[in-house]
Amino acid sequence: MHLDFETDDVAAETARLIALGAQEVSQWQECRVLRAPGGHLLCVLPTESDPDVFREQATRWP
Repeated sequence: MHLDFETDDVAAETARLIALGAQEVSQWQECRVLRAPGGHLLCVLPTESDPDVFREQATRWP
């Protein structure tokens, strides 16, 4: 399984996921590849969606 996290703040989302136990594997341009504690890879990507759609549908973490 592979997950992509689209975010308007790659550094903050990467830090949040690392605090939850993920480990950074690599970086490519603005994208970060992390490994979740269960071993799955995930990517943290800068926003690519239409800005209005992103604002409407994005999940905000406390």
